[in-house]
Amino acid sequence: MIIILIGAGFVLLTLLFAGGGLLWLNANEYKPGDWEPVQVFSSPPHGPARHQSLELYSWNIGYASLDAGADFFMDGGKGVRPSSEKNVEENIWAIQALISASAADIIFLQEVDVNSKRSYNINQAAYFSEAWKGSSAFALNYRCLFVPVPFPRFIGKVESGLLTLNSYGGSAERISLPSPFSWPERLAQLKRCLLVERIPVQEHPGSGTGNTELVLINLHLEAYDTGGTGRTAQTRALAEFLKTEYEKGNYCVAGGDFNQVFPDLKEAFPIRRQNNFAPTVVDDSLFGKDWILAADPSAPSCRSIGKPYNGREEHQLYIIDGFILSPNVKLISVQTLDLDFKNSDHNPVKLTFSLK
Repeated sequence: MIIILIGAGFVLLTLLFAGGGLLWLNANEYKPGDWEPVQVFSSPPHGPARHQSLELYSWNIGYASLDAGADFFMDGGKGVRPSSEKNVEENIWAIQALISASAADIIFLQEVDVNSKRSYNINQAAYFSEAWKGSSAFALNYRCLFVPVPFPRFIGKVESGLLTLNSYGGSAERISLPSPFSWPERLAQLKRCLLVERIPVQEHPGSGTGNTELVLINLHLEAYDTGGTGRTAQTRALAEFLKTEYEKGNYCVAGGDFNQVFPDLKEAFPIRRQNNFAPTVVDDSLFGKDWILAADPSAPSCRSIGKPYNGREEHQLYIIDGFILSPNVKLISVQTLDLDFKNSDHNPVKLTFSLK
């Protein structure tokens, strides 16, 4: 009887603790609005001109923690965070070195932490923004005071999002995307969004700006949604937004981590085996025949992270990072920079384009 009472008491305490934790997470849930303004820091007073060649880099930096030596528990590995803060700092320095050495006009970064246990609470967004000579805009897509997985090495507090670095002036906004998760799973999940930056376009170099805008959309779509239903809904919302902006006469460039492959690139790196994560295929019919889906088939943009990286042959490789361009944007080139996943589980992708 004593053993039964002790067992019952333990179960009751566990239930009370779990219930109290859920109530606490519910009370502190991050609930962004459908639309929110985003502050742009140090905005230069000019925009690009038509026919000017522009370079844009997009890179999911894996919160400077998913380098070649990392694995991740949600993809079949065991890792939760790097073994030391120095590991994160070294990745940040390497990422910044590439940005500084590039001739980029615009940088899209995804999975940029500002105050997360998983990356030793380093404010990565501030570091990259302060090193950039133009403007910066940051939008949260993940804020949770305590992510209660995996047991017992919990992820803990996460505050992370999208960062756009830009050589031009403009305004920015956060647009929420639909979520496939319901309560209570929703409490510790990402709240995906589009980070939209609007830049007035010059008619000619050195001239004043008109009413036409270059609309830049930095994105990171759903990853671990069953069957890809969340990715599909978010891609549909993206397409509706892009078409609305294009109908206004604006130039549109959307880029980032789609967690999907573009239809023409399905066979570039075929899925050899199913991991906990598996990409789906972008429905290009949502956009129209004159829209451009741009990615580089010659190199993978992402690797599986079920174990540390030890060469291409040992990993599932993907092309899930790329760009979507409106018909009035000219694609000049798109290139994945094959860094062999040294500092992130993604490689950066460079887009060169101009405005027709």
